[in-house]
Amino acid sequence: MESLLTDMGRRLTERRKQLRLTQEDVAERAGLTCQTISTAETGKKALRPENVVKICRALDISTDYLLTGKTTHDVSMITAKILTLTPAQLRRLEDIIDIFIDAVQNKE
Repeated sequence: MESLLTDMGRRLTERRKQLRLTQEDVAERAGLTCQTISTAETGKKALRPENVVKICRALDISTDYLLTGKTTHDVSMITAKILTLTPAQLRRLEDIIDIFIDAVQNKE
């Protein structure tokens, strides 16, 4: 259980930093206290299920990702974001994806 909590905390911290948010920002978005976010990130205390959902919504990640590190269901979140793009933005995104895939495949 300790390893699970530590891993969850690491994923929370990484995502928060990726979004350039403070613990206070996440707490405000999730409607929780800063202490709850802090203890979740350190893995010192398990979160209540309803707080897991609130934090995942605040960080725009799936509960699957938070709990297991797997992103199988995150595609629907990405798709929803893509659907908001204009045609010009969509073409730019496609260029970015092509460059990214080329870079990743050439590293392997």
